[in-house]
Amino acid sequence: MKPEMTSRERVLAALACQEPGHVPCCFMILAALQDKTADQYDFLRGQLDLGLDAVVQLHARQPKPSWEWYEHRDLIGLPVRYHRDVRVQESRTILPAGHTLLRKEYQTPAGTLSTEIETSDDWPYGHHVPFLDDFLIPRARKRLIAEPADLEALAYLLQPPAMDDLEMFREEAAREHAFAREFGLAVSGGWGVGGDMAFWLCGIQEFLLATVDRPDFAAAVLAMIAEWNRARMSQMLAAGVDLFIRRAWYESTDFWSPALYERFLLPSLREEVKLAHEAGAKFGYIMTTGAMPLLDLIMSAGVDVLIGVDPIQDKGGDMAEMKRRTAGRMALWGGVNGFLTVELGAEDEVRQAVREAMDVLAPGGGFVLSPVDNVTADTPAAWRNVDAMIDEWKRLR
Repeated sequence: MKPEMTSRERVLAALACQEPGHVPCCFMILAALQDKTADQYDFLRGQLDLGLDAVVQLHARQPKPSWEWYEHRDLIGLPVRYHRDVRVQESRTILPAGHTLLRKEYQTPAGTLSTEIETSDDWPYGHHVPFLDDFLIPRARKRLIAEPADLEALAYLLQPPAMDDLEMFREEAAREHAFAREFGLAVSGGWGVGGDMAFWLCGIQEFLLATVDRPDFAAAVLAMIAEWNRARMSQMLAAGVDLFIRRAWYESTDFWSPALYERFLLPSLREEVKLAHEAGAKFGYIMTTGAMPLLDLIMSAGVDVLIGVDPIQDKGGDMAEMKRRTAGRMALWGGVNGFLTVELGAEDEVRQAVREAMDVLAPGGGFVLSPVDNVTADTPAAWRNVDAMIDEWKRLR
């Protein structure tokens, strides 16, 4: 009788499009638990108590009110540091409607970059404007990067990881690896970023128009991001990870045509996948909607697992067709909607969603079960549904 696989072995078998001892269940994000745990290790133990295949994320998101949380909450991993000669100034003006106009300047040796944000009732940062964040996109009155002349100054904000940060990262990574070995868990690193960061800096409409009207400028922005991203990625890979993850919520056909995707985003994706594979790591790509028209391009880059397969929010998705096209070539991670099904649905809806995901995506291997993207609600109903999802998975696996 073969010994039972460890959680790490199950996850790696799934990522290799093989059939593990049983289908692993690893939540992409579980904020409802993370937000009430003391640190990453407490968070991981909480997942293990639930029976999940927890994955140890190197240098996971820092807790509030750390500097990293305020500056780049939506880009976890290594801290983002500016050149030592950069000076930052922030100011605010009260608008007639009662909202506030926040202005932030980055004064660099190559010139000053500035952005203006009109706050909303749900603005989470008080009078502060973060550098990289989803909240910036719909609220910016003035984008940080708009012209080719801005790029020389941007280089002072996109610096390689600082030595002090790397020393702390390596010390913590050693502890995280020890924890992973003790409990037989896989280790991941990231997040890498490409198109998402271009939208944070330049805005969605503005950047997509630039790909058509000013393609050289758009390509230059993405090239700067890619170079900066690879410097950070190299440090993650050097620390030893089983899986490197790039966030690509804004790289789907919700925004990009396949032709624009192939021209502007695919080249850097191919380079990053190659870098991960040379280091012995798998490559994960988070895209929760609009992935179907890009599947062949994504697989051509060598991506090992598409993270975020959602049967509800991806209106153009088809899990059965996605499984047919990716079988044996790329693993799939997800299968159940997090918000409408797990947070707001009835228990029988949750169980049915798990059954459908397992029926469609599990045969032949290459599947990790998860809510997509997240479970944020810390409510009795949401936790009953989390328990129901895990129970149904255990029954079927």
